[in-house]
Amino acid sequence: METFKLLLLGDSGTGKSSLLLRFTDDRFLGENVQTTTIGVDFKVKFVEDENGQKIKLNIWDTAGQERFRTLTSSYYRGAEGVIMVYDVTNQQSFLDLKTVWLNELKTFADLPTLTLLVVGNKIDKAQGLLLMFWVGAGGFPRGGQ
Repeated sequence: METFKLLLLGDSGTGKSSLLLRFTDDRFLGENVQTTTIGVDFKVKFVEDENGQKIKLNIWDTAGQERFRTLTSSYYRGAEGVIMVYDVTNQQSFLDLKTVWLNELKTFADLPTLTLLVVGNKIDKAQGLLLMFWVGAGGFPRGGQ
């Protein structure tokens, strides 16, 4: 069975833990419940590929607060995929993907081998105000650049 290491990165409060809980446990904490990750959280999800082969996903949910970044840097090593999460109602959380989180990846991970996925979260909170961003114009690496 193949195993893949995935990381969830982004500022505190962008909903990384909620995405993880929904994907792995099919649960939603509710509209007014907010959790804070201390250091890192870890969950496992088994999925099947298009050929029916089982794949084990080890998913690491990292804390978004700066005070925990030194704790989480070691978890970047060996990651095959990264989901970078921003809050669509908070432009700074998007800008930090490039200025903070991409720099962290360049420092601690093997960036050319990573698959990056950028996710705009909290679309339900936008209420007519939606920050839309063109990732290609945002300077994110493509194809191992």
